Amino acid sequence: MANSKYAYVRNFELPDPLLPGCYLICRLDGHSFHRFSEEHAFVKPNDERALKLIDHAAKDLMSEYKDIILAFGESDEFSFLLRKSTNLYNRRQAKILTTLTSYFTSCYVFHWPQYFPDTPLRYPPSFDGRIVLYPDERAIRDYFSWRQADTHINNLYNTVFWALVQQGGQTTTEAHATLRGTFSAQKHELLFQRFQVNYNEISARFKKGSVIVRELLNEPEDVTATLELEPVTTRGEETIRAPPKRKEKRKPKTTIEILHCDIIGDEFWQARPHLLAS
Repeated sequence: MANSKYAYVRNFELPDPLLPGCYLICRLDGHSFHRFSEEHAFVKPNDERALKLIDHAAKDLMSEYKDIILAFGESDEFSFLLRKSTNLYNRRQAKILTTLTSYFTSCYVFHWPQYFPDTPLRYPPSFDGRIVLYPDERAIRDYFSWRQADTHINNLYNTVFWALVQQGGQTTTEAHATLRGTFSAQKHELLFQRFQVNYNEISARFKKGSVIVRELLNEPEDVTATLELEPVTTRGEETIRAPPKRKEKRKPKTTIEILHCDIIGDEFWQARPHLLAS
């Protein structure tokens, strides 16, 4: 950047480095998506096209930014976990947040025609974002447990609500009144008794959300290569060979997978210790 008499204005910029030694979670949320979903005629309670689209955008973001090791999505929201050691953009909060948000939004718009070929965008969608720091593995697990529990609670409510409206003939106001004060077991019973729907048989995508994980294909190995030189014989039968090259550590290969599984229990995390490794 060229120096001039005007360069002093840079002094007004505030540094915003994120605290080192902490996990970063960037959560992106659709802005005014209630209106957006209505304008584009999303299927209620769950539009699988919209869910696959937002999964695609999230996977693209993870492909572009290797320090994102895990993501969880529900409805119009996605949370991205960046490894504790990340030095992305020197951990500058504004740079990370604005870049991830804009790239994710661009991917969402870019892939829209693939999932909604007969529904042109009526106006540009937008997402807001925030970055929160978490100090340890327990807090990270609790965060993702919170988001998945929220997915289940919201989906159960919405499934019953829209059954009352679409099949039960109630208005939205009446449906809200019917469900006011009900517990989970009562919602299950209402679904089964009135609409013959077993909630446990509903797609895991709707109940558990989308888990996008950077999976290891193989463990890193120490590889030692030996120089291929003709042996030199001196002093009788004594053979002198070139020394081996120094050991080089090979980076593990990874792939990005979309799952719809439980992340509240231990099994998911115990099978993937690399996710929370320092």
